[in-house]
Amino acid sequence: MSGEIENWLTDMDGVLVHEGIALPGAADFIARLTELDRPYLVLTNNSIYTPRDLSARMATSGFTVPEERIWTSALATATFVSQQMPGGSAYVIGEAGLTTALHERGYILTDTDPDYVILGETRTYSFSAITRAIRLIRDGARFIATNPDPTGPSSEGPLPATGAVAAMITKATGRNPYFIGKPNPVMIRAALNRINAHSENTAMVGDRMDTDILAGMEAGLRTYLVLTGSTTEAEVEKYPFRPSEVRASIADLVDLV
Repeated sequence: MSGEIENWLTDMDGVLVHEGIALPGAADFIARLTELDRPYLVLTNNSIYTPRDLSARMATSGFTVPEERIWTSALATATFVSQQMPGGSAYVIGEAGLTTALHERGYILTDTDPDYVILGETRTYSFSAITRAIRLIRDGARFIATNPDPTGPSSEGPLPATGAVAAMITKATGRNPYFIGKPNPVMIRAALNRINAHSENTAMVGDRMDTDILAGMEAGLRTYLVLTGSTTEAEVEKYPFRPSEVRASIADLVDLV
């Protein structure tokens, strides 16, 4: 891939922060992007929080990312369904990040004959809500999920996440969801559109080969894997695709901005 990198997409957890603490180089990287007025977005598959919430959480970690520079799987999902079916309706399992995004796109949230069942992230999955989703999907609602991640992190260890709950609903309905978040390049292309960027001169920074790097590669971006999160250097060899480069942390990318 040729061309100077003019735009940056970066994952959040495992790249910029880890359990609320800024990772080495994160503040310098964001400061450099801001200083040079480089278009960028911070991407996350987490659909729980609104961009405003996430901006505040990163500020607590010690660096500033404006809410308009944050792109979540919830925003990507709301954008997708509003393009597919403007002014539609949805039964939603999720938190404020998802419901707010859908409201802002003019969607009606209902448990009666919705166009979509949309499954997002929540720390309090309700069995009755999942049962309702299963019945609505069996009655013809289209099944969408914000992201395929099977587990999420917590201080006590892994938690079941959207992908795991989606698998349960699939087992009960025989219907697979359409996943919007990484590694679906739909999320990346929507992010590119948001900052008026072209894939030829955009880079994706991530800590996971199976989501960040795969999504970036499939969208035609230059990809940088950093080793401060999920994927180790030894694990890279197990994948049939490669990142453009592997770096120890985002601190090693500041000079490329």
